Amino acid sequence: MTDQLRLMAVHAHPDDESSKGAATMAKYVSEGVDVLVVTCTGGERGSILNPRLQGDPYIEENIHEVRRKEMDEAREILGVKQEWLGFVDSGLPEGDPLPPLPEGCFALEDVDKAAGELVRRIRAFRPQVITTYDENGGYPHPDHIMTHKITMVAFEGATDTGTYPEDEFGPAFQPLKVYYNQGFNRPRTETLHQALLDRGLESPYGDWLKRWAEFERKERTLTTHIPCADFFEIRDKALIAHATQIDPDGGWFRIPMEIQKEVWPTEEYELAKSFVDTSLPEDDLFAGIRDNA
Repeated sequence: MTDQLRLMAVHAHPDDESSKGAATMAKYVSEGVDVLVVTCTGGERGSILNPRLQGDPYIEENIHEVRRKEMDEAREILGVKQEWLGFVDSGLPEGDPLPPLPEGCFALEDVDKAAGELVRRIRAFRPQVITTYDENGGYPHPDHIMTHKITMVAFEGATDTGTYPEDEFGPAFQPLKVYYNQGFNRPRTETLHQALLDRGLESPYGDWLKRWAEFERKERTLTTHIPCADFFEIRDKALIAHATQIDPDGGWFRIPMEIQKEVWPTEEYELAKSFVDTSLPEDDLFAGIRDNA
């Protein structure tokens, strides 16, 4: 192990890195941690969600190129490195019954083969810590679920030289911890919702909480709370850089920054696997690692 701490964040699409754990990454970058975002797809099938850009013929015809440029800008804002795995966005199927996924998309790739592309990045970058999504994808987008699958296979496969030979995938390396992003958790949502009501402000979370109850969404175990309020502005700036995906007047930005920092100054994670001893709850993704680096 070298003196350098390294964090890898594995995401499905460009913009996911800015909406999930961005303040955490910016915090670690400020501390000298080497941070790499791995983006599985190009986001080619993402809808244009910013009403100001809808109907723009150039964007509609060149969405892949546009989203790559947005990712470049967000990467610079966050101060991270970023690499593409090169898979094709599956899109979010809608309808009842749901239509089949498009041929050749990421979610239909062979899991072990697709994980091999991530094994290459893990062995080259050698991160002690990896973050990704839980088995439900955080929300049930097929690319998010596939991202979970290949990350968990690659976390173990990074040392499997039988399946992933070193002459093809690089020297074996074992990451020490893998976390699930859990930033959209119920305690945070309820706390912000109540804080707004207590101040006589309108909350955008009322319908969210009703749907949470209706769908009986499983509560996750929040093992790790990263204090990163000083980096919330950087997070928002990176998110706005994904202009096709984010309405700057939309729900993402309706909570006054001072309230966010006061009542919920952290981002949350669920420790999924660890090869080091650590005490829960944590306030550092490198707990159990930092003292030995």
